[in-house]
Amino acid sequence: MMTVVSIVFAILLMTLTLASTQFSPRILINFIRDRATQWTLGIFLGTFSYCIAALPAARSLPFAFVPVVTVTGAMLLVPVCVGWLIYFIYHISNAISVNHIVDRIRRETELVIDELMPEQRRPFQNGTSLGEFSVNFEYPIKSRHSGYVRFINIDRLRALAKAYRICLGVERRVGHFIPEGVILLKVSGGDRVTRERELQLLAAIDIGPTRTMQQDIEFGIVQIVDIGLKAISPAVNDPTTAISCVDQLTCILIRWLGHIPPAGHFYDPPYVLRVVVPWTNFNGLFDLAFEQIRHYSVSDAAVSLRLMRAFTDIASTVDEPAIRLYLLDRGKELVAGCKGHLQVGDFERLAQRLLLLESEIAPEI
Repeated sequence: MMTVVSIVFAILLMTLTLASTQFSPRILINFIRDRATQWTLGIFLGTFSYCIAALPAARSLPFAFVPVVTVTGAMLLVPVCVGWLIYFIYHISNAISVNHIVDRIRRETELVIDELMPEQRRPFQNGTSLGEFSVNFEYPIKSRHSGYVRFINIDRLRALAKAYRICLGVERRVGHFIPEGVILLKVSGGDRVTRERELQLLAAIDIGPTRTMQQDIEFGIVQIVDIGLKAISPAVNDPTTAISCVDQLTCILIRWLGHIPPAGHFYDPPYVLRVVVPWTNFNGLFDLAFEQIRHYSVSDAAVSLRLMRAFTDIASTVDEPAIRLYLLDRGKELVAGCKGHLQVGDFERLAQRLLLLESEIAPEI
């Protein structure tokens, strides 16, 4: 049994090494959180522990005793472990498939979008932006730790702000790195904030060494972009994988556009501002998703053509003129960047797709 456990660990370590070197080290957390892997290790280690615990029951002195029921249970666990090992090998072979990895990241990112932005966007409905506000944040609260902002407990911050009769402004959004000693919060009414209250406010913001997918939509996009960039690098030269990444990024942006962006201002009671939280907007997400891929794929016709198609697909799902004009500008930048790098035939095809994008956008603006 321990030999089989060693084989399972060897397969898992080989998978982690392959995924880290071929795709991106940031996707390792997905393998660690994989339920099938956790169940596999648990079943084999549990069976081994069961057998070790039952071994002292079999004895010849002072009188012979054979734990028949226990031994029968161990014999029944053996075929279960063998069958689970076969399933585990099948599961791992699928888990290291790049299409499976990218699709799983996309689905997890969409779940974060649905949780963070539960309200569907109606036609011609614009999301509220952060904008300017007249609150005077005169008292800074510095971070006690260095790391990435992983989660902001908005309800907790709002309750504390109401209890202390203050207004809070969060300086770093989820996913940003904050060094120790840098301002993380700004407060109006600083005379009401004691050292103990500072610690309570800071405790409502989770800071850790790595980014997570709790509230971080950008982290899911970053993982897919990393895979796409490595695929189109000269060392790998795998445009098909990059195209798959572009397709999944398109789905994420369309899902984001289908929801109302999260609120940046929180009130309690109504019309009394308590917490201001910064969130990213569509332009930031779009640049994060496509700008690096566009830059490094100027000489790759297949990826550039798929990028232009992605712009057209996104434009067909949104009614806001500002976003549609932004997509058109990005399409023109894509064509301008590829000029002189693509062959004449490929560049003409790209220009034709730009015309399709213009025809999609022009009637609505």
